[in-house]
Amino acid sequence: MVSDAENSRYRLLGFEKTKNTAVIMVVSTGRVLKVRLGELLGSEIIDNLSQIEVKEIYRKFYSGGTALTVYDVRDRNERSWMVYAVLNLLLFSLYIFTNVSAAKLVYIEALGVVVTPGVFLYPLTFLVVDILNESYGLRLARKAIYLAFVSNAFILLLLSMTSWLPGMAGWQLDAAYEEVIKHVSSALVASSVSFLFSEYVNAYLLNKIKELTNSKYLFFRVLLSTCFAVVIDSFLFCFIAFYGALPSEEILKIVYVQIIIKMSVAVFSVFPAYAARSMFRKYVVGAQSV
Repeated sequence: MVSDAENSRYRLLGFEKTKNTAVIMVVSTGRVLKVRLGELLGSEIIDNLSQIEVKEIYRKFYSGGTALTVYDVRDRNERSWMVYAVLNLLLFSLYIFTNVSAAKLVYIEALGVVVTPGVFLYPLTFLVVDILNESYGLRLARKAIYLAFVSNAFILLLLSMTSWLPGMAGWQLDAAYEEVIKHVSSALVASSVSFLFSEYVNAYLLNKIKELTNSKYLFFRVLLSTCFAVVIDSFLFCFIAFYGALPSEEILKIVYVQIIIKMSVAVFSVFPAYAARSMFRKYVVGAQSV
């Protein structure tokens, strides 16, 4: 048996209770093996595991698979945290898209207003936060909001720094690239302030309404919290981004159009919220209780 520092060939990932097997990873290739405990004890794999890992394997084997160890996959709730990571990634992707797409202006002829493509997908961030709040609670939902904000700010900072680098003479996209980055960076302050305030209000209201209704009426708390968040987000973003550049009447017109579009998306987000809660209970919470 080797020490943890020398444990470089195989790594114990966990156990599968129903099959009484160990999940082993080959460190050099990342390949995952599933080996029955009886076979594992007589193989060369166990000679390349750490003392702690070998000890937990023996505990699991001699208990008939009933002993709980720190390597049990179910005990570590890996599926739950994987879902949390995916939702965080989705929130970040939607947020960065709204900022980058701010360089593209869309003219809605029927309404006579100009909007950005992000206005159609940005309301989905409220749905993601609602799902996070519903499944993981207010504290972890807030952490997801902060992570999305910091990650977005970091990426835009790096993009801004690239515009300072000397471009190749005659490269036709150099000037266009700098204009896009400049426009995207200028929208960062407005989107950051509106994102933090609106998502914070959305998460807080959803959690508060959930407490007052004893976790009932999901459609009510999703719609109400999103409604407040949409109004706050639209007013903050438009007035910070366009104040001084457009008359107040024009800004208000843009605000009203954004509220209408975002609320329309929010109405349809109730159905995915119900589906997400049902799937979380079935495939994450239910799987952990097996």
